[in-house]
Amino acid sequence: MSAYQNTPFDLSGRTALVTGGGRGLGKEMARLLAKAGADVAICSRTEDQLRATAAELGAETGRRVEAIVADVGQRAGTEQLAKDSIERMGKVDILVSNAGWNIPQPATGIQDADWDKLLELNVTSSMVLTRALAPGMMERKWGRIIYISSIMALASTADRVAYSTTKAALHGMVKANCLHLGPHGITVNCIAPGPFATEMPMSILSQAQKDSFASRTALGRWGEPPELAPTALLLASDAGRYLTGGIVVVDGGVTARMW
Repeated sequence: MSAYQNTPFDLSGRTALVTGGGRGLGKEMARLLAKAGADVAICSRTEDQLRATAAELGAETGRRVEAIVADVGQRAGTEQLAKDSIERMGKVDILVSNAGWNIPQPATGIQDADWDKLLELNVTSSMVLTRALAPGMMERKWGRIIYISSIMALASTADRVAYSTTKAALHGMVKANCLHLGPHGITVNCIAPGPFATEMPMSILSQAQKDSFASRTALGRWGEPPELAPTALLLASDAGRYLTGGIVVVDGGVTARMW
């Protein structure tokens, strides 16, 4: 029996970078990757919270968890993050590009500065990190790239033009990059979460909107952040080595509903 068959989810010897890893979905994905044996670098702009998360995950999992303060909403910050990650971790085998944000505005009210901010953070950061980290994966003939999109890339509301546009762009990036990188042993996928109870939606939605989202799921509730992490582990490990170019929807059944 091959090592793949014995331990398909084992990430021992692998190193991961999770952006937006200080809290929410990023924190839970970083936690599970570390539990599976990976050393993990997490990044965000909030240093105190980031270092506290790194200490927590390191103590819990026994793995090396590094905190790298970075602003991936700025091109220079993203480029520096890639350099720092390689310098401090030695290599990056798994990229989870999770950092993102939403500024609700309709098409007729979108502000240029807000559009540019979301484009840089939600799309360009993934491109820059892929461009910087993929060559090392190509040399090692193994790599996993996971972009975190949203079901708002598949369906939307009237005031989510910038968010839906930027998240949908990641789907196109997945398709092109998987074809380019696949021959080098690298898979590229996207996870499109539905309503998960993280800080971003909880801070911008009214209670009526929160209740509406819950009612639209087949399960009748918001997802809990740890419930997304196993999908990331599947895509990051050898268990998912034949999965590439995919958009994996994890939404509690929201997109199953016609009306």
